[in-house]
Amino acid sequence: MRNKTKYLGLILFFLSLIVQINISGYAGETFEYTKSRYPDYACMYLGKDKCETFNRKMFNFNLGLNKYIVKPVHIVWASVMPKYGMERIKGIYTNIEYPKRLVSTLVQKDFKSSGRETLRFLTNSTLGLAGMFDPAKRFFKIEPVSENMEQALAKCKCSQGPFLVVPCIPATTPRGLAGKALDTALNPTCYIGTPILALIKLGFTINQTADYEPLAEMIQSTYADPYDIAKKLYGIDNYIKANNLDRKDVLETNAQIYQDDFVETVNNEIEEPAVAGETLAENKDVNPIASEKVIDGERWAYSDFYKEGISKTTGSFVLKNEKPKADIILDDYNPQTPVIDAMRTALFDLPGIEESIWSEFSVWNRCFKNRLRISRVNIDPAKEDYRFKYLMQKDKNSPVVIIYPSIGEGISSHHSVIMAKLFYDEGYSVIIQGSHFQWEFVKSMPDGYIPGIPAQDADYLKTVTSKILKTLEDKYNCKFREKVLIGTSFGALETLFLADKEYKNNTLGITKFISINPPIELLYAMRQVDKNNEEWQKNPDNLKERVAITAAKILQLLDEKENPGFKIDRLPFSDSEAKIITGFIMHQKLSDLIFTIEGVPKNKSSDFYENMNNMSYEDYMKKYILSKDKLLSYDDLNYDSSLYSIAEYLECNNNYKIFHTLDDYLVNQKQLAQLKKYAKGNAVFVSNGSHLGYMYRPEFIEALKKEILLTPPASLASKSRN
Repeated sequence: MRNKTKYLGLILFFLSLIVQINISGYAGETFEYTKSRYPDYACMYLGKDKCETFNRKMFNFNLGLNKYIVKPVHIVWASVMPKYGMERIKGIYTNIEYPKRLVSTLVQKDFKSSGRETLRFLTNSTLGLAGMFDPAKRFFKIEPVSENMEQALAKCKCSQGPFLVVPCIPATTPRGLAGKALDTALNPTCYIGTPILALIKLGFTINQTADYEPLAEMIQSTYADPYDIAKKLYGIDNYIKANNLDRKDVLETNAQIYQDDFVETVNNEIEEPAVAGETLAENKDVNPIASEKVIDGERWAYSDFYKEGISKTTGSFVLKNEKPKADIILDDYNPQTPVIDAMRTALFDLPGIEESIWSEFSVWNRCFKNRLRISRVNIDPAKEDYRFKYLMQKDKNSPVVIIYPSIGEGISSHHSVIMAKLFYDEGYSVIIQGSHFQWEFVKSMPDGYIPGIPAQDADYLKTVTSKILKTLEDKYNCKFREKVLIGTSFGALETLFLADKEYKNNTLGITKFISINPPIELLYAMRQVDKNNEEWQKNPDNLKERVAITAAKILQLLDEKENPGFKIDRLPFSDSEAKIITGFIMHQKLSDLIFTIEGVPKNKSSDFYENMNNMSYEDYMKKYILSKDKLLSYDDLNYDSSLYSIAEYLECNNNYKIFHTLDDYLVNQKQLAQLKKYAKGNAVFVSNGSHLGYMYRPEFIEALKKEILLTPPASLASKSRN
């Protein structure tokens, strides 16, 4: 009776708090989140953060609590209980929570879902052995309904109130707290009275919260400002649940309402000149350009050429209509639009990456991802050590591959791990570095380092890579037999610039460079990214609903990917939805970088994001690169940051391979033609896949393996010696 009185008091307190918020007019307050150049997603879903200073301090407190108390408990639990057992316990607990789902659906007058949940409860309680298994879904195709009391309160028009962070609950609102109190009151396990049953309840709780540990770890290690991204993710996720977009039927109905019928053709238009209204100034490092030139008996004006299209060694030109051809044809690729096709890079996977009978945090989990070790090197004594991941072969002298990931990616990049697995299986030791255009890299570099000029960035990368190689060779008393450097996207661009450095002064001893979809003109690629990021401005109406629907589609796709036999040849997104997704990701990477460069404090409120929501990649280059170097013009930067500036290396060497696609939206046909002219047979063009969206295809993987085998694996090398 005393427990019931306590829960009733909590419920009344939170309900009265929500009523007060509604009466005060908070629910009627509107926020102009669409006035900025890029959407303010946190404000869009949660309103103005009125308690930001308090919230940030509490958020940091919770991070420390998780690190030193909660996470160790989860590690012990995950090491005692195999994943199969954790899933069975989770099923039992989910089954016990039936009352909150029933009441929530009844309050919402969703009697169809109430009946479905009741049928599921009865089926799983009997045939499913108290919920350990889910025969209702597996055999009778009765899909579950994820409901809680906050969703019921939302249906009753209760305002969510301001965003709050309280101890042990990193993200919530007053409505969320009230919902959690009601959920607790409706949970039968809360009325357990004996010590043994109380221990069972504790086990249920630990098992349930362990599911969130990987997400907490990812947020803390991946983002420069974990508080901001946690707020955004909570706001979007809460909106999805409050509007039942996590239900497949509701999602499909709503998606149809906002369906984008616009189909974009391949975005390969030639943009000339580089900046409207600007002339291309003569560069002292480039052969002089005449106002006219005669080629094959025809007179061509200066405007018919890019300055960057001139080879420093041959002075050759590429004609406008010259188009490259595909070397690898993907007959059944079924392309959609360039941005959607680029998202297919998420399908790039290999067996064994995360496969284990133990959960991710178990000490017994020896999947490939968990076998990778983390080590550190110091670049500047006044700065933090730089982290990298690696895994050595048994033969420590085996060849080694160094991986440079895409823009803004850290050492935990999923693509880098997959690439590492591919090389490791072929006999290579592997080293994973993070992108130089990423906050962790900048945080470890000397004061004043700002990424953006590829040749200068390559110097820093060369220093870091050199220290990593020396650290490992000293630690294991070995000498790597051969060294391969591979990069994707922006990392692919730096791979080639570092190759040019090595061509002029070979200190690393790298034998082969593999570059996958490098931007050919960096500023052009950044402008294309900015265009996609700003696409939402063409149709700002109902942006909140469309973003939530897009996010719900992603979550649904991730769930389906876990099913055995998952296969997909088309992604379930419209072109505008794909641009919303990529825009969010790309702008978040830029935000994290500038957050670190500016040294924004994490424990108090700031106007940083108000300014950041109006900052594009091109703005970044102008503010942080051009303004710092008064001698560098925009045209100089355009040339210096392009592959044309290392044409001599591309033409005179054969120790590299470039994989590119004919429909990459970050390049155009003219740039590809010029690249082919420089690289010749060292450039391999794929017919489809846009930007990295073909890496999962067996045609590419087999072509890459052939390049890998040009450098014999340790196993083959040892056999040849014997």
